[in-house]
Amino acid sequence: MTPPLGRMARTLWVQLPFSLWLVAVWMLLWGQFTVLAAVTGVIVAIFVTRVFRLPPAELSGRVNLWYVLVFAVLFLGAVVTGSLQVAWLVLRPRGRPRSAIMAVPLRTDDDLIMTHVGVTASLIPGSLVIDTDRDRRIIYLHVFGVDTLDDVEAQRAQVLRWERRIVRAVGSREQYDQLRREKEASG
Repeated sequence: MTPPLGRMARTLWVQLPFSLWLVAVWMLLWGQFTVLAAVTGVIVAIFVTRVFRLPPAELSGRVNLWYVLVFAVLFLGAVVTGSLQVAWLVLRPRGRPRSAIMAVPLRTDDDLIMTHVGVTASLIPGSLVIDTDRDRRIIYLHVFGVDTLDDVEAQRAQVLRWERRIVRAVGSREQYDQLRREKEASG
């Protein structure tokens, strides 16, 4: 392959997972899993990636299917549990629930992992990302239903567990080893 052709092939290969994700989202939005929906999804994905040019996000190239499954099951459980907890906080007879804004310093230095952690934290009912500090790797969350500092620390620890699960599932080998070493050092 010539260098420009090779560079183009590499870019397409790196963007392939994102393009497939866009096609899947397109099909989910239309609620149709047909050939026509897939073809129009491919057209929309090409249009979106060409018109809204962003720098390509480098994937780690590593996906651990077992940890992806573990993440998915735990995430669905957290969504159900969070929904029930928020419903109880709203309906309980004991006054207004308290909330807090907290900072969660992440351990990995990767924009994609930070994005995954932020999206995960926001999709679980009871918390919402309100800001991020990319340079210092801090996610700021508004959390619902916290009464004490121990509750805030428990929420912070939960977000860090989600970070660890995401790194196990799709992070690079170096990120995974870094988190493992930090966990061993902390005891």
